[in-house]
Amino acid sequence: MLSKNHSHVTMTLEDFEKSLAEGKNEEEKIKSSHGHEGSRKHHRHHRKHHGDGEDHRRHKRAKRSTSRDDNNRAHGNRKISLGFRGERTNRGASQGEGETEDPATWGPAKNDGHIPTSDSIGETKRDSWMEQPSASDIDYTQKGVREPFEPITSRPSKADFELKIHENELNKHHLQYLADGRDISEDFIEKPAQHEVDYVFGDAGAHWRMSKLNRVYKQAEETGKPVDEMAEKQYGDLRTFDDAREEQIELDRRDTYGEGYVGKEKPSGELFEERKLDTGLRNKGSGPEHDEPDVQELSREIDTEKPLATTVPLDQTALNRLKAQMLKAKVRGSSNAAILEAEYNNSMAALAKSKQPDIVVLGAMHNRMLTGSREGEVNRIDNKRGRERGLVEENEDMSIEDMVRQERRLRNQAGGDGQRFAERIAKDAKFDVRIPFQTNESSLTLTQNDLDYMDENANKLAKRVQRSEINLKNTAISDLQMMNRILDNCPLCHHENTNTPPVAPIVSLATRVYLTLPTEPEISEGGACIIPVQHRGNLLECDDDEWEEIRNFMKSLTRMYHDHGRDVIFYENAAVPQRKKHAGMEVVPLPYSLGETAPAFFKEAILTSDEEWTQHKKIIDTLFKAKQGQGKTAFRRTLAKEMPYFHVWFEIDGGIGHIVEDANRWPKGDLFAREIIGGMLDVAPDIVKRQGRWNRGGDRRVDGFRKRWEKFDWTRVLTAS
Repeated sequence: MLSKNHSHVTMTLEDFEKSLAEGKNEEEKIKSSHGHEGSRKHHRHHRKHHGDGEDHRRHKRAKRSTSRDDNNRAHGNRKISLGFRGERTNRGASQGEGETEDPATWGPAKNDGHIPTSDSIGETKRDSWMEQPSASDIDYTQKGVREPFEPITSRPSKADFELKIHENELNKHHLQYLADGRDISEDFIEKPAQHEVDYVFGDAGAHWRMSKLNRVYKQAEETGKPVDEMAEKQYGDLRTFDDAREEQIELDRRDTYGEGYVGKEKPSGELFEERKLDTGLRNKGSGPEHDEPDVQELSREIDTEKPLATTVPLDQTALNRLKAQMLKAKVRGSSNAAILEAEYNNSMAALAKSKQPDIVVLGAMHNRMLTGSREGEVNRIDNKRGRERGLVEENEDMSIEDMVRQERRLRNQAGGDGQRFAERIAKDAKFDVRIPFQTNESSLTLTQNDLDYMDENANKLAKRVQRSEINLKNTAISDLQMMNRILDNCPLCHHENTNTPPVAPIVSLATRVYLTLPTEPEISEGGACIIPVQHRGNLLECDDDEWEEIRNFMKSLTRMYHDHGRDVIFYENAAVPQRKKHAGMEVVPLPYSLGETAPAFFKEAILTSDEEWTQHKKIIDTLFKAKQGQGKTAFRRTLAKEMPYFHVWFEIDGGIGHIVEDANRWPKGDLFAREIIGGMLDVAPDIVKRQGRWNRGGDRRVDGFRKRWEKFDWTRVLTAS
């Protein structure tokens, strides 16, 4: 019995050896079908079945071997294991999990009685995909698949060969004519742009022509066809259509500008000429203005034309020099006197006909910053931006001569060093200054000034803001233009260029000062104004001669008012110097009783007009200083002409003054003095607030004032002498 079983096992092993080659291919197919999960189950079952015995050891050797026969045996072994899967699974379920089967019970798998033979093994063949190399040895790239070329079998249509014209094409009319097969010369060249018509714009048939034109536009919009095509159908040619368009434009202009508009009466052919220009053609027979002149005629015109004048008209300074030479020649009796006189007359005529803008030459008289050179005072910024704009910075290593030169240049500048320091702070973005905030109820300080920042950056803030040459010239030009505009509109200036007297009526005229009347309504009847002839910003800018004449007018007016039983006060309001108004002294007569109390009224008004805390004394008593020994110069020696101020004279030598630190809090115009005097005289508020203007054409008050003034007019001495 044992030998029988042994022979059976031996035969089974021989069959197992024979089926190794066949099992290789089938095992690969099973792995590909079952995937990784099936492979893992196969190996687990293989370990379970061949855990012991010689077959298990032989299987391990076959797995580790690199030869082809051993590989075939290993795959065959796994194939047999797969073949007995179902049987072993059932046994495993009956014997229990983890038990090892007896090798004697192994047998061939049930395969419908088919046993593989050597012939069937030789017939097996690998598939092509199995002979390819491993995926780990191949670098994959993606490449687009070229689509197969399909030959074009359809024939091109007529639309493919048609000329396509863009709507923004400049020569679209020309190209459209070519596309339509029309000859351009037939439509345009033979027809002149200008031609005679038997109607005028706006006549009885204008309504019918405009209706026809609107019908063309409407039909083109409805049908979607070009307007020119519809116009040719309606008018027969485009020239008539352009004439109708020209008439429509002319009628619209008449409706816009009214009856006074003078325009065209008949079509000029402008629109038709533009159409021809759009097509790239010009009509050579459209009229004399379109005819191209012959070369010989053009050369004759050039030969006979007068040469252009190459002389430049002289300016006023050169004319004055030429006139001086002419007068000297006449006095000496020189032979060239007639030649100089003719040259002067021609230059005067050329200057009168010249339309060139006046060239203003700026110098030290217009701006002191333009005097001399600033080489030692500033250093040029040597970078791209500095070279382009001519920027400069302050020279910190100036010599004594440079400092003296700079001080002379900056002398008498408006604002002085304080204004320049304020400009430097204003241009510093990091400087944060907070001032006390005051209300009517209380004074409230938000924060203190940024004194720490000022101490840390004292050197930077102390530097002068240096401007480039271009900025200085632009500033000087703008200041000059502003000053010229103020002078042209000043009602108190005598305009020498036009020899026009002031708008204000002149009652009495001295050498440098004249007397006029105030604007209406007057706060006190019978007042006057003392005005310097030259335009001054304030009376402190006047020289000694002007002040001598001003004091003469003050003395004479005081005598006149005292003769009529009245007292008088004088005041000047120069609170806004940047406006460059013409300086003047207002003269206001008062009753004797109010003249004595007038100082108290003005002191009380000045004390309540400005802030509580100021840098200057609120009241500057010039009358007290005049009595202390300064005399008539007390006012001029106490106040500075760069300061905005208000001053009132109770006597000829002095009175009281006030420095206006905040111009925004100061009343506008002359309202401060008018309110005080109006309160003293009980004048109506509407008269106090109304500040009139001088008007040219005479003043009814002049004759009455001259009669009263004639007795005390000191300027008659100048006329008699």
